[in-house]
Amino acid sequence: MSSPSSFKRKVIIDQDTFGPGGSNLQSILMVLQSPDIEVLGITVPTGDGWMKENVAHALRLLELIGRTDVPVVPGATYPLVNSEEGTRRWETLHGKLPYKGAWMAEWPDYNTVHRPPYHAADIVPPHPAGDPETSPADEIAAVFLARKVREFPGAVTILAMGPFTNLALAARLDENFAAHAEGLVFMGASFNPVISEVDEFSLQFLHRPRVEFNCRFDPEAASIMLRAGWKNITCVPLDATVNTKLTPELAQRASAGDSPAARFLARFAGVGYPMWDEIAAAVLLDSRLATNTSWVALDIATDHGAGYGATLSWPPGGGPGLGEPDVNVVRAIDAARFEAMFVALMQRG
Repeated sequence: MSSPSSFKRKVIIDQDTFGPGGSNLQSILMVLQSPDIEVLGITVPTGDGWMKENVAHALRLLELIGRTDVPVVPGATYPLVNSEEGTRRWETLHGKLPYKGAWMAEWPDYNTVHRPPYHAADIVPPHPAGDPETSPADEIAAVFLARKVREFPGAVTILAMGPFTNLALAARLDENFAAHAEGLVFMGASFNPVISEVDEFSLQFLHRPRVEFNCRFDPEAASIMLRAGWKNITCVPLDATVNTKLTPELAQRASAGDSPAARFLARFAGVGYPMWDEIAAAVLLDSRLATNTSWVALDIATDHGAGYGATLSWPPGGGPGLGEPDVNVVRAIDAARFEAMFVALMQRG
């Protein structure tokens, strides 16, 4: 991490904060625990869970670690164009998607993910640690995002780790939203992930290596976000994350301290899961973590055929010229350095 300084980087986390544990919330813990970061807020879309359910999980996380100073801002319940019904129709034409987040009406036999039964968007199942006592911000995520980057022009980095509906809406609400930000770091897209073992998580991309959930859930939003006019974009795709895993040993090391974050991890750690979003958070905190990067022109397919939501890439400047940006893609990370960072942050008081 960066050297000690009184200066703190300002960050807004846009995340589908489904919990009570797992990659979504563990990545937020990492950023909150960093001494170099001021989190201005957490904006929440639907993704792994419905928006209202995700908001409740984010609020309860902040209560349990004593960080209710950070606002949780409700965002989009539904994608811009894609829908649950449209996805099921697409599946009848092009084959099943192994993972659909909040739209998973039933789980295959191989599933080991424990989550509430399928429910509607306005249902918030009870939280295992008790329902939150605090309330979300009385603002819409897109408005909050646009307002904050104008309040601190050139100083706010957006860390996006869920579907990108909120960011697309902010970009449409304020055409200078992205230009006012310091930059964007996002977890999403997929190029050619090479896996060390086939498991239930790799089934998301094993036969469709260019399809990744955050982009596939709301492809139009992903494309709008990319084309919004950022000063710089760092993409952390599946390729850099698929062979990471929160092992029991790593979880035990990270939760061995007496910090609120360590106690939360000891209770709700997503053991056995790849550390998708934690890698994106770590790259935000220390770009030296990346051991292999490359520049590509990037977009997401929005035609509604078999490739809907797939990652499109070209050499820098070599795309069709429709606004696709050149993006710095993290291909691989230093796993040992990442694990040391994760442990240190979780144990930090």
